[in-house]
Amino acid sequence: MPEGREHALGEHDGMNTRGSDFWDQPSAPPIGPEQFNEIVTTAADLAIVLDTEGTVKSVITNPLNPTLGRLDHWKDRDIREFMAEDSLAKLETQLEAYREGHKAKVDAIEVNHYDNANWEFPIRYTLHKTGNPDIILMLGRDLRPIAELQHRLVKAQLALEKDYETHRDYETRYRVIMEASRDAFVLVDVASGRVLDLNTSAAQLLGGETDALAGSAFTQEFEGRRRGEFIEGLVIAAGDEALGHVSVRSRRTKKDVVIHPVVFRAAGDKILLCRIEASETAEAMAADLSRTLSALYREGPDAIVFTDSHGIIRSANDAFLSLTDAGQLSDVKGKSLGDFLARGSVDLKVLIDNAGRNGKMRLYSTRLEGAFGSQLTVELSATLMGSSGFAFVLRDTSRLEVIREPGTAPPAAGPAPMSDDAMRNVMDLVGSAPLKDIVSATTDVVEKMCIETAVELTNNNRVAAAEMLGLSRQSLYVKLRKYGLLNKNDPGE
Repeated sequence: MPEGREHALGEHDGMNTRGSDFWDQPSAPPIGPEQFNEIVTTAADLAIVLDTEGTVKSVITNPLNPTLGRLDHWKDRDIREFMAEDSLAKLETQLEAYREGHKAKVDAIEVNHYDNANWEFPIRYTLHKTGNPDIILMLGRDLRPIAELQHRLVKAQLALEKDYETHRDYETRYRVIMEASRDAFVLVDVASGRVLDLNTSAAQLLGGETDALAGSAFTQEFEGRRRGEFIEGLVIAAGDEALGHVSVRSRRTKKDVVIHPVVFRAAGDKILLCRIEASETAEAMAADLSRTLSALYREGPDAIVFTDSHGIIRSANDAFLSLTDAGQLSDVKGKSLGDFLARGSVDLKVLIDNAGRNGKMRLYSTRLEGAFGSQLTVELSATLMGSSGFAFVLRDTSRLEVIREPGTAPPAAGPAPMSDDAMRNVMDLVGSAPLKDIVSATTDVVEKMCIETAVELTNNNRVAAAEMLGLSRQSLYVKLRKYGLLNKNDPGE
């Protein structure tokens, strides 16, 4: 071995020897009392000197751990006074062993201290012999940070378990809904174009197995489609109410299908929910609905009339022909619906104007005139059918007049029932005014309500309102002035 390396090893061995000699000296290490006290207080959070009976001789807390506070009041008191019951047995076992002189190695115990009745802190002690056999040095490490960390870990674990159970609950509900649905559903990732999930109905419609289709490219299940264009087309269709679907041909089953997409975001990713149905299924449903509506139109008890935007009859069912005593459709087709209403164009204008503004008008009461002059009380409902015109449903209410109490006026299009406030005002007059005045006041209330309703229904058309109420135009203006309604709105003709 080279001489230089041999010399270096010798020096290293000498250092180790000298280091060991420092601690192996039979006398105490050359450390002063002040330095030893500082070493002890900083090496442990809590240092206690006590005798084998458990009496505290001295207590020192680490100045770097101020949370323990000052424990000087422990001195010359039994340490058991500051321990929890479950920790007493651990301490007693150690003290008994030291009293009997059996301890030859350092032991550690974990105890819970109590102080000021409600302050609890766990400490891990190591017990050390001293030069005096009746004195023990206990060096303690504060376990509260570790206990707090354990507590947080337990809470995190419980939260994770709760989230996992919630996830399993939602996963189960999701699976049950997917499989119980009769519709075919496929979830597609917009970014990758791959199938995230699908139900059994979708797999059967596409002609594959659920496990095989999950994770595959959605585009490859259809003929003549490119991935980017196809997925983009589905996203566009999902946001277009007018389009709303994409027609494609299945590659496996060679059947035409219709995809109804809905786009949404989940965890920041855009996903398509595609409801797939066979083209013949959609056509069959439309045909079935058409047949059902046609049967209702032909066989229904209520009269149904379709008109253009001006009220000219384009089609009517047999129930309407029966109400008007018409022999066939050609007798009414091309005529205005107002020709069959008691108030003619006034009723028709009210119906068309209100249905045009609101989309529909319900329960408009008037009288229907037949081809030979007969009249029936009817209720009409009008519905705006877009640019194609209006649909009217008429119901014969003349039978209600038979069971109506004598003296009760038939339902009219205009007047609404007397309000509760008006009724209470009239009732307050009883006993304070003659019956003649009470009846007069009641008549005025009803008359005002009828005029207000007629003006509102005719959109403030005074001529139409007068005709609806059976008044001359001059009489209507007199009553409008009487009730303060003349300047309520600008008059419309």
